[in-house]
Amino acid sequence: MTSITNDCLETDVLIIGCGIAGGTAALQLADAGISVTLVTRTRQPAETNTYYAQGGIIYRGADDSPELLSEDINRAGVGYCNPQAVSILAEEGPDLVRQVLLERVGVPFDHTPEGELALIREGSHSAPRILHATDATGRAIELELIELLAHHPQVNFLTGHTAVDLLTPAHHSLNRLAVYEPHACVGAYVLDQSAKRVIRCLAKRTILATGGLGQIFLRTTNPTGARGDGLAMAYRAGARAINSEFVQFHPTTFHRPPASNFLISEAVRGAGARLVHANGEPFMQKYDAEWKDLAPRDVVARSMHQEMLEHDVRNLYLDLRSYIPADEIRAEFPNIYEQCLEYGVDITRDLIPVVPAAHYSCGGVWTDMWGCTTIQHLYAVGEVACTGVHGANRLASASLLEGLTWGHRAAQHIQPALLADQARPKPDNIPPWQDTGLEPPDPALVNQDMTAIKNIMWNYVGLVRTTPRLKRAMSELRHLEVEIENFYRASRLTDGLVGLRNAARAAIIVTTAAWENKTSIGCHYRV
Repeated sequence: MTSITNDCLETDVLIIGCGIAGGTAALQLADAGISVTLVTRTRQPAETNTYYAQGGIIYRGADDSPELLSEDINRAGVGYCNPQAVSILAEEGPDLVRQVLLERVGVPFDHTPEGELALIREGSHSAPRILHATDATGRAIELELIELLAHHPQVNFLTGHTAVDLLTPAHHSLNRLAVYEPHACVGAYVLDQSAKRVIRCLAKRTILATGGLGQIFLRTTNPTGARGDGLAMAYRAGARAINSEFVQFHPTTFHRPPASNFLISEAVRGAGARLVHANGEPFMQKYDAEWKDLAPRDVVARSMHQEMLEHDVRNLYLDLRSYIPADEIRAEFPNIYEQCLEYGVDITRDLIPVVPAAHYSCGGVWTDMWGCTTIQHLYAVGEVACTGVHGANRLASASLLEGLTWGHRAAQHIQPALLADQARPKPDNIPPWQDTGLEPPDPALVNQDMTAIKNIMWNYVGLVRTTPRLKRAMSELRHLEVEIENFYRASRLTDGLVGLRNAARAAIIVTTAAWENKTSIGCHYRV
């Protein structure tokens, strides 16, 4: 069971993040009688990357098969996918959708008038196999999952708590001889935002489920917490990271400044919408004659980038009105309809202004097929992890399925060891957090540094990368990180300061990977 003494919390499993990956792992572990502590930096635990996933989750179509799904994943990933990971996702994933999401969690997916599960087709899928809940699939999954976890006797939520750093005896133990032991994780230092103090969370096993890093870019579909926290913490702890250059840009995000970019689901194009210029002329047939608007996302995003440069325009448009009946638009995409209407765009009559934006990190913390990282007792699941299943570019709606599959597999791997009554880490071996700064950080400085990172990454490490741009990015980011690290050590901790430090490190990880990979492949495109 979870116990708290002074500034130290002890638990069987510490899970940082509670989207579909972390939530699935928590549910399975809790059902097995294992105590779980879920940490989230937000006040509302449902506020996750999963919550904002619109399109859907891969299931299995009528004439579908694991082999057919594997072909689609490999084609989208440009043949760079890990074959073992692809096989696991294609074989196990759809069954877990039924067992976990439909039967255990009870997610209200859409049904046909005949009462069957409604399946749609999305970009690069060769068959209709996508389950959805109108255009808010992630929200439907997340709300049901959090509701179940909130009433589970084995689950403890720490909301409004920010993970600061992973605890590893090699770095933190008072016993200096621990440096000679195998590299392992025993939990994390966690900032209680309200109490403004850092507590030690000690655990037999720790799972990183922190989501992505879209917020290091100027334009993104990701929520504010997607700053690369998990990737940065794992890197500082000594974990291996791979494929970090592969950042997928979603082709269609709403663009009408000063409104924030928000996602226009790929399901819209799956239903027949076309990308067009202001005059209504489609253009994707020039870039992919077979798939057109349903080509892989990297192809669509770069095609849009090229069209915007050639025509000297700030955005392009998505045309629903010419291809989808108005009643169907309102019924199938009610949330997108309402969101656009707030900014004066009636998608049943008007073109939607869109631009590409950073959406999904295909790389991340290296894991094996059970979610184990290169650090003992540390797991990574979901977008923060890299199993290799996405290769160089993610297939649409594969992210939720990957989070579900590896959240489940990590819990499977953890259960036997913990049920054998393994001893917990000893609090006396890990020192309490020592504050090095007295004054709270100036929010103007935090915002300025974060804006600098976003602009550097957008302009130099964005959709199209060149050697001079990457060289400039490396120089500016390294200088900025030194300044931020000094700022971090001289200031009292806040969530914003922790996020800034992590964003700087995550940006350098992505840029370094992009610099080292001289070959254009998937969503890493070098001129």
